[in-house]
Order: sequence, then structure tokens, then C-alpha cells
Amino acid sequence: MIKKVSADIIISGDGREWTDHYILLNGSSIEGIYPNSSGNNIDKFAGVICPGFVNAHCHLELSHLLGAIDTGTGLIDFIKGVVTLREFPEEIIKEAIITADQQMIDNGIVAVGDISNKLDTYEVKESSPIDYYTFVEMFDFLQEDQAQSNFDQYHEVYQGQSRSGYNRVSCVPHAPYSVSKALFNLINDANDSDVVVSIHNQELSAENELFESKSGGFIGFYKDFGIPLDQFNATGKPSIDYAMSHMNPRNHTLMVHNTQTEETDMRRVAQWSDQVYWVTCPNANLYIENKLPHYKKFIGSGVKMCIGTDSLSSNWQLSILDEIKTIKRYQSHVSDRELLKWATYNGAQALKYDDRLGSIAPGKSPGINLIDVEVSEGNFDLQYARSVRRLDL
Repeated sequence: MIKKVSADIIISGDGREWTDHYILLNGSSIEGIYPNSSGNNIDKFAGVICPGFVNAHCHLELSHLLGAIDTGTGLIDFIKGVVTLREFPEEIIKEAIITADQQMIDNGIVAVGDISNKLDTYEVKESSPIDYYTFVEMFDFLQEDQAQSNFDQYHEVYQGQSRSGYNRVSCVPHAPYSVSKALFNLINDANDSDVVVSIHNQELSAENELFESKSGGFIGFYKDFGIPLDQFNATGKPSIDYAMSHMNPRNHTLMVHNTQTEETDMRRVAQWSDQVYWVTCPNANLYIENKLPHYKKFIGSGVKMCIGTDSLSSNWQLSILDEIKTIKRYQSHVSDRELLKWATYNGAQALKYDDRLGSIAPGKSPGINLIDVEVSEGNFDLQYARSVRRLDL
């Protein structure tokens, strides 16, 4: 169906923008962008049009844990909560996944980088209009002698994931503190050379302390679960160095959370690879640790940023617009246009979906989001945005 849509301003995540123009749509595909004066029967809206949002980090299969884990406990107690509360009746898990997927559709999300440990999300991903890049997450809690058996277990999950449409799958490490050298090697060998991978990175100071001096909160965490650390030796360096030394720099790598990441870390990562994307999940960081990354450090370092929601076990909703509003609320120095780039173009690039998604251009089908926000002389403040909805559905 042919449709013409216009708004106060059209912003393409790749830096281009238009006023007094409309987008000509043929179904979900963009035919062109033209001056309003050259067309008729244009649907004109107040607010900002942008490409569909990309949720670069989510755990869809944990959607049944909405409200189940207390806020502000810190990451170590949060992980314990996820482990102890994860098992629910299958029908409750499946219903929560369906509801969460629809929530993301309603919130203008067109693609998701989704962490999976099980096959619970397979059916939803087979039928959802969202493009899912599934990261099958593996861990062995630094037990070198258990690497193969854990890998075999999760590789079955990898083989059973949805690959329909534009859905993609890769094997990924959970975090530096939970993956042995042997398991890193097995993961690398299992992946093709051009995949996207993800890793939870530097969420709390205890992570660096474990690697720098074999001290800190993770010592007690491992003890509480009866897991020995005899096979682990401190490296004397931050946890991110351990991850880099065992990951493939040729892959697109999503570093997720990064609340303890410093500029020195970013500089070392930049020397290691130019294919790294830094994913922030602000609401989850507040939910778990009551802290946010210092975004000035990332912007000043010139790195590529993306936005994720994390899961409903660590968030109140799955909405990229709400993540943007949280960043604006606490660190208003981050510009609205920069945030839209993180939420669209950068996310699409990170997941290698940018041939279709992430920017407004003829031939692409990025999803067309209308953000209901006041625009005055080309300026707007997403902290005060009221809603987002798709115009191409």
C-alpha cells in the first residue's frame, strides 16, 4: 500500500534530516523522500519521525521475572536471584515471552540482540516481525575441566534457535568472570568468521578486582555456590583485558553495560579492534546497581554506542524510548540526535542489519517511528516525549 508520511522533522539515524519533506512508502519499503510541496494526500504529524529502534541487548526468555527480583541489590545478589527464581511453569514463561515481544513491537523496536540460554523463545521468534539476532550465551564459571560439557549443552540450544527470515544466531561468552579460557576457545571455533558476538562487561568493581588480585565480591559468590576457584589465577589486569585476549577481534563485538569502563579501557579496546560497539542499558543499571555509566567518557572517546533494555527481570518495561528518556533525565548533556543515532543506526550496524534497518533511505525498510514530542525551530527534548508508534504498519 502506498503511503506518504511527514512530521515536523524527519531524522535519519545516519546524520541526515529533513523538514517540510515526506517519506513515500510502498508497504514498509521507502520509495523516496520528497519536499511536501511536490506531493498531495500527505499524512502530516506533529513530532519527530525516525527509523525503527534497535534493542541491542535483551533477555527475552526472562520476561516472566517481571517484578520478581528486588531493585538495588547489586549485581551479585541479582544474579543469585535469577538463578534461584528462573524455573517457572512452561505456560507462564511462554505467555510472558509473547507479551514482551508484542510490547517491543508496540514500542517501535524492529530488531533485537537477544541473549538465550534455552529454546523458550523459538516459537515467538519464528513468527515475530522483529528481526532477532540470538546470542546463545555460554558459561562454565571458570572451570576449565567443565568447558567441553558446558559447551555441548549450550551448543544444542544454539542448533535449535530460529533462523527464519533475517534471524541470525551465534555462540557468545556470558562474561569474563564466568568463562574459562577453554570455553572461550570452543566458542570461537564454533562461530563463523563474520558473526556478531556479545559479552557482559565491567558491570561492577568486583569484576575487575577478581582479575586484578583475585579478591572482591565474586570470591564470596563462588563460595556460596560451592564453585572452586583453584583453576583461576589473577591476571593483574582489568577483566576486559582477559576478554579481549580470548575473543576474535574480527567479529562485531557488543560490550554490554560498561558501568565501570574507563577511557583507558576504551583506548586499549580500540587498539584491539575497530569492530566494537558499546551497549548501554540505563534502566537495568539503575534497577540493579543504582548507577549509570559516565556517558561523557564514551562520547569523548569517540566510540560507537548502542542502547539495550536488558530483561524484564531487571527493568520495568522494554522500551528504547524510555531508555533514552532515562539518559536525558540523568545526563542531559547527551544530545537528542546523538541518542537517536545510538538507538537506530548504530544498533543496526552492530547487529549487521544496516543494509535494511537503521536509517531512512530509498530501498530500505527500517520501520518508521513517530515520536510524539514538541518540536520548536528544529529543536526537541526527548526527555519529554509522550509516546512512540510505527507509521508503516
